[in-house]
Amino acid sequence: MFGCWRLVVAIVTPGASLENPLLGTVGYVIISIAVFDVAKFLIEEEVLNGRERRIASEARRSLTKFISTIAIAIFLEALVTVFRVSAAEVTQLLYPTLLLVAATLLIVGLGLYQRLSATVERQVDANDRSAENKP
Repeated sequence: MFGCWRLVVAIVTPGASLENPLLGTVGYVIISIAVFDVAKFLIEEEVLNGRERRIASEARRSLTKFISTIAIAIFLEALVTVFRVSAAEVTQLLYPTLLLVAATLLIVGLGLYQRLSATVERQVDANDRSAENKP
């Protein structure tokens, strides 16, 4: 709401720059969508599906969805921050760069988690099948 108000004031004010209010509004919209998506995820996973995860693949899918939402929000915020900072002072690009690095590391970590957990799931399934086949 605040970002939209700043944008309206900048549009109405003659000679005012729209760059900062527009980027601020986009940043606020990104953050609000991320918060809404996380809240929706929590309601779906904890309230509607309020049971404990019994299968590892369900937990893996759930965690993947949650981390992906967070990573997308971080990437978008970093992108908006790059535009905002590069327009003002290029020497201050360290923060958006660190955001991009953090989001990239989050995605790499998620991929590593996916790889390792899928491998363990296959091994556990194979052990379970071999135990079922023994008389």
